[in-house]
Amino acid sequence: MATSRETAGMERPDGIVDFTPHPGLYPFESRWFDSSVGPVHYVDHYTGTGDGRPIVLLHGNPDWSFLYRKIIPRLSDTFRCIAPDYPGFGLSVHPADYGFTPAEHAVVIAELISELDLDDMIVMGQDWGGPIGMDIASRRADRVGGIVMGNTWYWPTDSRRMRAFSRLMSSPPMQSLIYRRNFFVDPAMKRSLQVPVTDLEFAHYTDVVPTPESRRGIAVFPNEIIAAEPWLAELEARVADELTATQMLLFFGRKDIAMGGTPFSDRWTHDFPDAAVIELPAAGHYIQEDAPNEIADAIIDEFG
Repeated sequence: MATSRETAGMERPDGIVDFTPHPGLYPFESRWFDSSVGPVHYVDHYTGTGDGRPIVLLHGNPDWSFLYRKIIPRLSDTFRCIAPDYPGFGLSVHPADYGFTPAEHAVVIAELISELDLDDMIVMGQDWGGPIGMDIASRRADRVGGIVMGNTWYWPTDSRRMRAFSRLMSSPPMQSLIYRRNFFVDPAMKRSLQVPVTDLEFAHYTDVVPTPESRRGIAVFPNEIIAAEPWLAELEARVADELTATQMLLFFGRKDIAMGGTPFSDRWTHDFPDAAVIELPAAGHYIQEDAPNEIADAIIDEFG
């Protein structure tokens, strides 16, 4: 079988990037859901017996379900692991008439969850997977049995660093670099990883967005840190009404210069004082790459 780099290509006429993950790195059956905006790719992986408790694993930017490749095998004996790709990310459709906002992604992933008829589910999110996951969980609190969050937020942020990042990455020069040079993936994402990955592994982040057009979703997310404030404010209020009693597990990768500091962890533990907290002192922003074993073991201990 060809490697991912050999099979990466342009978007097909149906809006799907022509990319095949390496089976040794991503040994999961690919499934597609016919969402309201087109085919959404997801993994639904369970190796245990009986009915596994579902855990929905939500990625951020500029990655996709590949980010969870080291966590899923450790969880799948106990949990039914469902890891979707948002439209415009991974192996999902890149819709022409779509804004690639977190609010839209939350609607699409909620459609998938409804289609799968998930109950007593655990919702995990990191980066933009946090607000997206909290939106889904707060709208379906009766179906949620637990929440796992790491290096993320769900409120309108007053962080100077995040707001400066939003303005910088939304500026015309940086947007040009994101579209033309895939800057958000390489070098930005690559330099933030604390645990090195192989060239073949990292090709799964670069080659799945091979054209400027395929990077629209990546380019939109930075602007949404500020632009989505009305949505985040509404989400903040709904979470307070619906989720404060939900069992919560929190991870903090402390080498993350954006969301690993005490202002973020203090806010989470203030809102969820009964949450279990796991410190990841050597992990950066992409905790799934930097500390997959610690994350999986803590999820099993908390919810297994």
